Amino acid sequence: MSHIPQIIVPHLLFDNEAREAVDFYCSVFPDSSITHLTTLHDTPGGDCDVVSFVLWGHAFMAINAGSMFRFNPSISFMVNFDPSRDPDARTRIDEIWGKLADGGRVLMPLDRYPFSERYGWIQDRFGLSWQLILTDPRGEERPPIIPSLLFVGNVCGKAEVASDFYLSKFRHSQRGQLVRYPSDMEPDREGTVMFTDFMLEGQWFAAMDSAQEHDFGFNEAISFVVNCADQQEIDQRWESLSAVPEAEQCGWLKDPYGVSWHIVPEQLSHMLKDPDPDKLGRVTQRILTMKKLDLAALQGAYDDR
Repeated sequence: MSHIPQIIVPHLLFDNEAREAVDFYCSVFPDSSITHLTTLHDTPGGDCDVVSFVLWGHAFMAINAGSMFRFNPSISFMVNFDPSRDPDARTRIDEIWGKLADGGRVLMPLDRYPFSERYGWIQDRFGLSWQLILTDPRGEERPPIIPSLLFVGNVCGKAEVASDFYLSKFRHSQRGQLVRYPSDMEPDREGTVMFTDFMLEGQWFAAMDSAQEHDFGFNEAISFVVNCADQQEIDQRWESLSAVPEAEQCGWLKDPYGVSWHIVPEQLSHMLKDPDPDKLGRVTQRILTMKKLDLAALQGAYDDR
């Protein structure tokens, strides 16, 4: 696995059950724990918990922010169970499937498919989607959890050009697999992406097109935090990714394909972990006035100057 620090962190927007959900996920996956819990006060949604946590070695964040956006399968998380690394992989995939299925909804049954001996797609009771797959041990090693983007509706057919776009914007990037639909899989168009995976900043992502009828698309419920070293990097990331001016707020932006990103200085996580409620409050209120984040202004609020 790559030793590059995790620069890009999936960010999950819950209504008010972030802590409950994170506790559940940490009980489901191995090597998982909450790493920090902060409560932000006086936000537009009231007081909200911000939870930093790790699932099977992959960093995540979750926040309570009201019910404006709902999870849907356009962004899911692939969970790889590799028999060459875990002799109990087949047992483990069934156990985790059972836990995620409790109160959830099956999107594709856990079964044998042409591409895997055991695979299933489940939406858990909190609405988050997971693709569990028993991987081929002869294939190239992948991490246990990989964010996966499903290009549907008006962005169907754009998985390849979108992943090319991301590969051009991030460092430590490379294409992995690229499998195209053949001619006999209508309504999916021949040559569009059945599956691809790619590395950004040393982290793996996956993408696929689907021309099936879907009543969902990318939204702000799941975004990707990009931790930046300084203001120059914030400016560069913002300029290269933002494509919807009206979506810009509090460090959030939308890219040309509708995926949401949160461009933040890496120093912000240290500020938000400060136990001093006055410092936390000043930084929070300053963030609420911004579109692109201004590191100097945030530092000024933190220092009360």
